[in-house]
Amino acid sequence: MTDLGADAAPVRAFWEGLGLPGLVDAHVHFLPPNIQRAVYAQFDEAGPKIGREWPIRYRVSHRSRVALLREMGVRRFPTLPYAHKPGVATYLNAWSWEFAAGVPEVIWSGTFYPEPDAAAYVADLVDAGVELFKLHLQVGEFHLDDPLLDRVWGVLEDAGTPVLVHAGSGPVGNRFTGPASTMRVLAKHPRLTLLLAHMGAPEVEDFLRVTEHYDNVRLDTTMVFTDFFPPYPRELLPRLADLGHKVLLGTDFPTIPYAYAHQLEGLARLDLGDDWLRQVCWENGAALFGVPSDPPD
Repeated sequence: MTDLGADAAPVRAFWEGLGLPGLVDAHVHFLPPNIQRAVYAQFDEAGPKIGREWPIRYRVSHRSRVALLREMGVRRFPTLPYAHKPGVATYLNAWSWEFAAGVPEVIWSGTFYPEPDAAAYVADLVDAGVELFKLHLQVGEFHLDDPLLDRVWGVLEDAGTPVLVHAGSGPVGNRFTGPASTMRVLAKHPRLTLLLAHMGAPEVEDFLRVTEHYDNVRLDTTMVFTDFFPPYPRELLPRLADLGHKVLLGTDFPTIPYAYAHQLEGLARLDLGDDWLRQVCWENGAALFGVPSDPPD
């Protein structure tokens, strides 16, 4: 059995070497046990769809995962529930609130789905202080500009609450993925705070352009720059360097097929400088989500 505790040392060495107090990881999942099992099953069966196996490295209990994140020095992390059909979001939101209440490092996360009551429950969550929403267009099979979300975007634009969106077509696209619906929503709501998961892969240049154009749009690094993903186009790296203030560390922990430190190694290999790494791995996340609370003894 893999000694997951040994994964912590290289992670700590990375951020200590940069003189940071730890890491802020914008893309971590904690889900209700029944939903978590269903997600794991999807990844277990993903091989034929993506052309390679996807062994989940951190398939351990919630308690063990929180302990490992703390040992690695990940000082803030979300839960990122995402609804795959109508009627599920409120259940996920209730569970996520309860989980966040017991783990001070958690970025309290919610989700929503195109359904008649979405605007009402999103407004309630915003009023209660939710810190981040997660949407997954590929899994949920909806466009970001679905008419049932029109009022939701108005609420979120005014509130400034970030929304982490998996809109890119990786690992397997469908008719709902790609940059088109994201661009349509931003054209109507240009002040929205969006965080684009996986750098928008594989449509990385399109989503890079979107991030350059809109002040409140950011990128997360999840799985990009690792050996598991296709190489990032090197001709885009100068533009990415200029966007160091708009890129946040993301990993997809626990559902990754390699050690956590491999994401950090991939960022370092870009050779964009220590200041860029400090922005991505700590400063931008701390600015967006606030500094971490101390965990319980």
